[in-house]
Amino acid sequence: MTDFLKSWGEAAYTSTGFFWMALWAFVLGYAVSSMIQIFVTQERMQNTMGGKDFKSVFLGTFFGFISSSCSFSALATTKSLFQKGASFVSSIAFLLASTNLVIELGIIISIFLGWQFVVGEYVGGILLIVFSWILIKLIRPNSLIEYARKNLGQAHEHESTDKALADKLASKVSWAKVGKQYVMEWKMVWKDVTVGFTIAGIISAFVPDTFFRALFINSGTDVASYDFLTLLQHVVIGPIAAFLTFIGSMGNIPLAALLFTKGVSFAGVMAFIFSDLVVFPVLRINAKYYGWKMSLFILFLLFTSLIGTALGLHYGFAAIDLIPDLSGVRITEKEHFKIDYTFWLNTAMLIASAVLVYLGFFKGKEVKHHKEMAPKSPLLEKTLKYLAFFCYLWLTVGLLLKFAV
Repeated sequence: MTDFLKSWGEAAYTSTGFFWMALWAFVLGYAVSSMIQIFVTQERMQNTMGGKDFKSVFLGTFFGFISSSCSFSALATTKSLFQKGASFVSSIAFLLASTNLVIELGIIISIFLGWQFVVGEYVGGILLIVFSWILIKLIRPNSLIEYARKNLGQAHEHESTDKALADKLASKVSWAKVGKQYVMEWKMVWKDVTVGFTIAGIISAFVPDTFFRALFINSGTDVASYDFLTLLQHVVIGPIAAFLTFIGSMGNIPLAALLFTKGVSFAGVMAFIFSDLVVFPVLRINAKYYGWKMSLFILFLLFTSLIGTALGLHYGFAAIDLIPDLSGVRITEKEHFKIDYTFWLNTAMLIASAVLVYLGFFKGKEVKHHKEMAPKSPLLEKTLKYLAFFCYLWLTVGLLLKFAV
């Protein structure tokens, strides 16, 4: 019993330590994302995304990058662009870019996994788009695309509210919208982040390395010993593991770091990170938007592209000797709470966060700002909510045990 209580304390301490490591990055990432979404308009994007050529795919990727957001928001925006005339391939490019080529995700990955994984995230995001574009050109799902457009129906036109960027930057209303958007960003992810970081601590303290060696074959061996079938198994199991956690990519990054420290291949970890769009909630939302046939096709498209991307990254990085060293990622061995650059960055970002929350709640009371979100499952959201509350209880008791047992 004493060993269990000690492990509980270690799990809670590790979870809170992980979050302390990442806090400044979350605040900075969501603040920048909120400013981009308010100051850089998405109106009339669809007018430049109607083709199937390189320009349309490039613009879809660019607009996705500047519209970086959570998966559910990205799904809704992608649906809106497609409904208003954007081509299917440029819409997919937008979806992949807005969930993978994101500022906040890159910062979190750099903290937990290092710069090689950041490069892999951004290069991989582009490869995902390229592979998807090639598959669409080869398969030519024209009948599915037409059916999906009919299933969506006609888009409702809204009056344009475009203003010059300088006018927006000088507007108190725009900054109030930034504050409201910042609060919305946290509302969208707080449950996922809470559950994800808590699970990471529990796995670190309770799950033995033998479990991961059984789940990911040949894990923990030298990189050179990974044959093609081993890597293929890793990139297929990675998305399955992500599906079982049912949390978003931001909450999954500490888990990805733990997988890497347990010996899972670079390809397997990247596949795990890229898996936020191949899980059941996304499949169900796409089915509501476009019908089940198109939803399953998108699942096939993204999963196939994911496998090709993860394998391509692994072999490409290995060829130029950029596969990260396992010994370089030791997040569970760090002393998380001390007066260092993380402390000062967190302090500064907490002050910035307080200002944004003030703008959103007090200055933005009369400001109308609505961002379309994909329809979430009430059951899943309620389950995540209660799990998050349970996690807070688990962490509170665990921290008490950490300093009492």
